[in-house]
Amino acid sequence: MRTKFSVVWIVTCCFVSVLVLAGQPDNPNSGSWSGVIINSNCSADEAFAEAAKCTQKDLPAAKLALYDDTIRQVYILDPQDQSTGHLGDSVTVTGTLEGNTLHVASLKPHTSIGLAIGQKAPAFLARDQFGQVQSLDTLKGPNGTVLLFFRSADW
Repeated sequence: MRTKFSVVWIVTCCFVSVLVLAGQPDNPNSGSWSGVIINSNCSADEAFAEAAKCTQKDLPAAKLALYDDTIRQVYILDPQDQSTGHLGDSVTVTGTLEGNTLHVASLKPHTSIGLAIGQKAPAFLARDQFGQVQSLDTLKGPNGTVLLFFRSADW
């Protein structure tokens, strides 16, 4: 009886472990990051201020890096070849993060920002400056809707 209970317990634990592991991503550090390609001689503060030195070409020891201005973080890109020729460009990088190095699986330049004229805005929910949840419907006025998004550095 005790042996039967032990076998059932082991099988149950294995089954639960498989279910838990099945729901885990392959690499918890994988994802996508958006920002501007800069050289690694530029600090996050300099990149935030859009200093000219951040997009200066042909610096001897500089590597290409991604600056994410939403969190003011600089990531070294590895390998460098996909980002070559994109210095100063806004891009989205897909890959894995290890420390402050982004291991690049793909790099896609941003071709446009915002909606094209006449294009319908997608449904969304976001908190406004007062903490109230807003949607496209709650903001709609009698003559249409104008949405303005800005980052704090623009002020």
